[in-house]
Order: sequence, then structure tokens, then C-alpha cells
Amino acid sequence: MTLAHAHPGPATGPGTGQLLTVVAALLVAVAYLLVAGRLRRRGDAWPRWRDVSFTAGGVGTAWASGGTVPGGPFTGHMIQHLVVGMAAPLLFVAARPLTLALRALRPGRARRRLLVLARSRPVGWLVLPPLAALLDVGGLWLLYRTELFAATRHRPLLHGMVHAHVLAAGLVFTFAVCQLDPVRRRRSVAVRGAALLAAGAAHAVLAKTLYALPPPGTDFAAADLHSGVRWMYYGGDVVDAALAVVLGVSWYTAGGRARARRTRREAAPTGGKQRLTGAAGDSVTVGSAPTGRHR
Repeated sequence: MTLAHAHPGPATGPGTGQLLTVVAALLVAVAYLLVAGRLRRRGDAWPRWRDVSFTAGGVGTAWASGGTVPGGPFTGHMIQHLVVGMAAPLLFVAARPLTLALRALRPGRARRRLLVLARSRPVGWLVLPPLAALLDVGGLWLLYRTELFAATRHRPLLHGMVHAHVLAAGLVFTFAVCQLDPVRRRRSVAVRGAALLAAGAAHAVLAKTLYALPPPGTDFAAADLHSGVRWMYYGGDVVDAALAVVLGVSWYTAGGRARARRTRREAAPTGGKQRLTGAAGDSVTVGSAPTGRHR
């Protein structure tokens, strides 16, 4: 998220941090498209709508970080917050980048290390839905209900740290709720749904407090403040509803996928390769056959 000035003032161009974010977002999107294309040329199926989803997330992040956002200082800031902290993470996660990477990598050290990292205990705790919700929404309360937001105007390093936290926290929370990629332990729909409801409620309450009282140390015009808060309140509801749809579809289809996995395991010979299956039904083969041969 590119933080708008804490006080209205003359417009300035994007700084080094913003430009780096723009370049990184576009490069990551291009890399995703190249890997997906390589997978298809190899004969594997990979839906093209996932390419569109990931590319939209990268372009949206680049635009919000370095482009011109409409509205006053606070309204523009809130639009950027919605894009980079909420909408773009959903578009990224929906494209299942971890599954793509695991399927594209050949059996070897790089693939094993990525799988070990994805299934490690620290990552498992990080994507625990209640903790991910606390890191995401708790950071927003700290930002807007203290003088941290005003301080970011004159401290570029602090600005960059907040920028990175909002993007990273949004990605972690979205990943924790959706759990479309293979993870160490898949949390129940009840746990993920409760975390989503709690985060949505905390986000809405924060927006209401901002409507009545701006962030400490700021003096935004009332019209700009209220417009920005409406973007935060209603835009947040839209993204949360989209997350709920993803969660509901995952729950609805989980039973059928579980039965299909059990059938495959029963039909497979003992000692065969293990397959990790994400919530979307994408499977990733890990390990090796009993002969020790690698393809």
C-alpha cells in the first residue's frame, strides 16, 4: 500500500520504494505467466483464468503503488489499501502460485526445499487463521488509531515497512482463509470462517471509528475523510464476501474430493508416490517410486 500524506499537500511522485514495488509486481506476474506456459507446453493442464487472476493482482499492485489514484489524500489512500491489502492478495492466492511452482519444478533439491518450507511448522503457525487475522487487522488498528499513520509522511523507512507489512499481512491472511495450495495442516471450515467473520467485524468497526475521528496527527477535510472511510467499509465488505464465496465453494466440494483421494490411494500400489492435493483439487506428486528413479 502506498501511504498517502498524513496531511493534504502538494502531490509528489512515487518514491524509490513505490517504484521497486511496481517493478517487482510486474516481474512476478510475468514470471507466473512464463511458468504456466511452460507447464502447458509440457502437456499439463493449467486453467488460463488463473493466469488472468494472477496478472490482475500484479497489475493492480503496480497501479496502486505507483499510479495516480482518484480522490483526495485519504480517499486515495484507502483505495490503495483496498487494492494492495485486500483485492490483490485474493487474486494472487486464487491463482494457486505454490501449486504451480511445485508442479513446474522437476524432482530435485529445489522442489524438496520448497515443499519442506511450505509444510514447515513456522509456516503452519503463520497461516493459522486466527493469528493471520490478528496480524492483518491488528496492524491496521495500530496504523490508524495511533500516530503511526501521520509519522509515515516524514519517515521513508517507516513508510516502506508499513507498506510491506500491509501487503504481506494481506497475503498471509488470504492464504490462511482460502487454503487452496498444499499446506502442513488444513484447518476446518469453521475455524477459517470464524477468523474471516472476526476480521471483517474488526475491519468494519475500525472504519466506523475513523468516520467519527481521523487518525491522530492528521487534519483531513471532512468530505475526504468520510469518502475514504466509505471505500474502506463497503470495499472491505465486497472483498470479504468474495473470500466467503471461495471458502463456501471449498467446503461444498471438499467431500467429493476427499472420496476421490481415498479411491486413488486404495487403488495405488503400496509404496507409490504421494500426492498432495490442494482445496481446488490440484495435485502435486512428491517423493519417488520404489525403484528410486526420477523423471
